[in-house]
Amino acid sequence: MPADLRPPPRIAGHRVLARWLLGAEWRSHRGRALVAIATIALGVALGYAVQLINSAAFNEFSAAARSLSGEADLQVRGAQPFVDESIYPRLSNEPGVALANPVLALDVVVPGRENALPVLGIDVFKASRITPDLTGVPSQDRPFDTLASNAVFLSTAAQQWLNVKTGDAVTLRSGTSSVRLRVAGSLVRTRPGQRLAVMDIAAAQWKFGKVGKLSRVDVQLERGVDRERFKRDLQARLGNTWVISESRDTGSRTDRLSRAYRINMNVLALVALFTGAFLVFSTQALSVVRRRSQFAMLRVLGLTRAQLLRQILLEGALLGLLGSLCGLALGYAMASGALRFFGSDLGGGYFPGVQPQVGFEPLASVLFLALGVAVSVLGSIAPAVDAARAHPAAALKAGAEEGALARLATPWPALSCLLAAVVLTRLPAWFDTPIAGYLAVALLLVGGIALMPRVTALIFGAASRAYGTRRHIGAAGTLAIARLANAPGQASIAMGGVLSSFALIVAMAIMVASFRVSVDDWLTHLLSANLYVRVASSGNSGDSGGLRPDEQARIAAVPGIRSAAFARITHLTLDPARPDIALLAREIDAADPGANLQMTGAALPPSAFHAGEILVWVSEAMVDLYGYRVGQRVRLPLGAHGEVFVVAGVWRDYARQSGAIQIRLADYRRLTGDISATDVAVTVEPGMSVERVIDGLRALPFGASLELSQPGEIRAHTLVIFDRSFAVTYLLEAVAIVIGLFGVAATFSAQTLARAREFGVLRHVGVTRAQILAILASEGGLLTGCGIALGFALGFAISLILVFVVNPQSFHWSMSLHVPWIVLGTVAWVMLVLSCTTAVVAGRGAVSVDAVRAVKEDW
Repeated sequence: MPADLRPPPRIAGHRVLARWLLGAEWRSHRGRALVAIATIALGVALGYAVQLINSAAFNEFSAAARSLSGEADLQVRGAQPFVDESIYPRLSNEPGVALANPVLALDVVVPGRENALPVLGIDVFKASRITPDLTGVPSQDRPFDTLASNAVFLSTAAQQWLNVKTGDAVTLRSGTSSVRLRVAGSLVRTRPGQRLAVMDIAAAQWKFGKVGKLSRVDVQLERGVDRERFKRDLQARLGNTWVISESRDTGSRTDRLSRAYRINMNVLALVALFTGAFLVFSTQALSVVRRRSQFAMLRVLGLTRAQLLRQILLEGALLGLLGSLCGLALGYAMASGALRFFGSDLGGGYFPGVQPQVGFEPLASVLFLALGVAVSVLGSIAPAVDAARAHPAAALKAGAEEGALARLATPWPALSCLLAAVVLTRLPAWFDTPIAGYLAVALLLVGGIALMPRVTALIFGAASRAYGTRRHIGAAGTLAIARLANAPGQASIAMGGVLSSFALIVAMAIMVASFRVSVDDWLTHLLSANLYVRVASSGNSGDSGGLRPDEQARIAAVPGIRSAAFARITHLTLDPARPDIALLAREIDAADPGANLQMTGAALPPSAFHAGEILVWVSEAMVDLYGYRVGQRVRLPLGAHGEVFVVAGVWRDYARQSGAIQIRLADYRRLTGDISATDVAVTVEPGMSVERVIDGLRALPFGASLELSQPGEIRAHTLVIFDRSFAVTYLLEAVAIVIGLFGVAATFSAQTLARAREFGVLRHVGVTRAQILAILASEGGLLTGCGIALGFALGFAISLILVFVVNPQSFHWSMSLHVPWIVLGTVAWVMLVLSCTTAVVAGRGAVSVDAVRAVKEDW
């Protein structure tokens, strides 16, 4: 045979055929392919952007925290914020210690600024060997400024934040006292955006009222010393009132503090990717049904089942690849914009004082690229397998489309997923993360969607028997119900898009509403006073200073104040690898702790403990993280040598997910000798206006250092922070609505084109175009209404997992269930109207086809 007449090689021919099929499908249905690509791109972009933002912020924050310890092998500090400086010479003389560097760390208030400024007091001679980057750089004409009592060195970011330069004066505040310092220069090197001030340690102790106190001692060991053994022996000698940590513990503390928030944001972002996978499935399933006769003809001409299977999976993979590449580019742009305009923590507040830059992450990029392709391929598997298994002779016949979807009605896989989801909800958290809860949500979604063909057949079959012969529903309604009852497979695909999107909307809306209402109720319970006074400080720690006894007396004596309940807020370190817990000392009635705290269960009555025992009330996080139980005796590093306390009850705390302990103020003062106060709850005399009391407090000599807030202001500010933290969730709800409408549009456009012959027959028997559009609108309304109803049931079940499993295991607090009926009703009505409109718009092209040509086609 001449060479030019030989057939092309087998592999090359298959490649040409694959390209022909891909090109033909793209040219014929470009809109549906673009919708599927856009959906995958959106899901990948959201997940990738959240990953880049959190990764950049976490890495930068961890690096900034590690830079404070420099080349130290160990850090020795007290479980309480400040320790006696006698520990410094003791450590300096320990065998195996090459260098001990004392450090006083403070978070100091800057008047006129919302956030605090970290101030480090260091011994410049010792610090230059352990943390050389954090030493000050004095001017040439004043080389001894590093030891001056009025000099402070600021990082570049701190100078820009305070709008000062070398030689300027800056005013800082410790408690109610102001400290005026001179900016002597900058630091050797700090991380970008790291706000930091450094001064001589003796000057810092004197100026900020911490004489004889240290925060920690950085220890550098001699060569050859076994660090783990030294750490273990030193801990045994010092006791549990001291904490010995390593630099790796800093990263662990930061990771644990923000892990739940980061994981939840990533999971919520991947929800869009999941719904995109379902849209790919519906696109591919309807495409396979529509091309069923074409594939059958190719099978007759010699195309094998394996080749056909690869062809359809290749189409799905290509959609996923294009969507993922677009999503990576979009996600990078979103992350850059979010870091520039909205900060580094997406509203969570976990990474203050850093200025991260988005960088390309090869591993994350490959992971999200693979996820996008994988979900597209998974969405194509069922249609591909069905097309490969179809018998060519039966597939060549017209009207066999519904039979292609018959296997989707098998209920056992769906029921297995639902059963597995129920089992997973009973499992505890793994690695402090609700992995089983997330898997339960995923299986519930998959099982609910997979059950739709059977549910659709039952619903519309019953509707056809009940209403199919009634005249009042009209011809359009009769034909719509008959169509849905006799083609439940295609109907379930259309309804699945609405079901998945509305279920996610319901689940997230109920979760957010439950959390928001629970927080509001919690604030209402706690904020029982008329006015709240706080010493302007770094926030909830209160360790930078407080009100002295004479100042407390002057506050209580302000005219119009009926009572002033003072409190002291500080923190304790129980585990060097975990974030600090909050310690709140306040006036608590042991017989009725619920008057001040929102208890989660019964508290110990006074008869249940012995006289002289010290009571504490712990938050829910202490139960989950440290295993505390009501009635348990626990040893806490409080006081000179640590004391044993009785857990008298568990209370709800939405402000601190790392744990908090409440203790009576008198017990705290007796154990620690600290008689200062950081917060005051003021009750006003009857008939006296709160504004007059505020004016009286402002008139005090130290009134400028007080933060005054009324309950309504605190509640409003807290809810604003809450809404900002859940901004991504609100965005995902909008994305879910768009995806649901995309699914309806793609499904109806594919079905109406495939039903051109059906519409042609209807036109021949006298049905007008307007009536056919009415049929499509009725089908869209019925499918969407059914999808919304079932989506609500599925979403409600998912919300139960989110509210009662995922959130308690993630953030260690419980909440009550609240359904936002008005919001969900509005969204359902909007989706119903838009779906009907979308179905009509998608069907206009098929209705316009010439009736005679449509009937002749393939009959």
